[in-house]
Amino acid sequence: MSPPRRRPGGRTARTRAQVLDAVLAELGERGYDGLTMEAVAARAGVHRATVYRRWEDVGGLLADVLDAANDDAWQPPDTGSLRGDLAALNHEIQDALTAQPPIVAALIAASFRSEKADRAQRRLWEDRYIRCESIVRQAIGRGELPPHTDARRLLIAATAPLYHQLVLLRTPPDPGLPDHAARTAAIAASAGAFAEPPPVGDT
Repeated sequence: MSPPRRRPGGRTARTRAQVLDAVLAELGERGYDGLTMEAVAARAGVHRATVYRRWEDVGGLLADVLDAANDDAWQPPDTGSLRGDLAALNHEIQDALTAQPPIVAALIAASFRSEKADRAQRRLWEDRYIRCESIVRQAIGRGELPPHTDARRLLIAATAPLYHQLVLLRTPPDPGLPDHAARTAAIAASAGAFAEPPPVGDT
């Protein structure tokens, strides 16, 4: 997941962009506990009454930042091979989780503190998993994977080591981990580890 790239629009869209950019900047500098409506309004150059009226509270701001990511044009890597696609995806994830300021990590942390942010985070994960299913569909089409491979289970297995190391254990980034995790998942998947039984009557 990377910080959202928002589409241009009219005055309302510009105000939203200013406010959400301010949220990202404040979150990266101060973290969840230092994020306030007043600081966001001042940084965005927007009257705080406008911020309160539209977003209500910090949770509303965080939720909108996460929902804005669903409006971007991001697509998963397409390198021509399953292992290459998974490795490229993992490198994107590692870059996002280790970027400074640590915006993505701060958003993940904030989702544990705010119910609104948590719901928005879940919507974002669902969006990203749906987009990344194309990696598995293409690999099946190339004959790299058995039919009926469960895309969600494979994607989780390929990417989970990065979140475990960087978010849970908070260990320094390992340059070799994205490729290693991708290779391990691809080998397991090609052997049928994530294949579901075909539907009854399927031939």
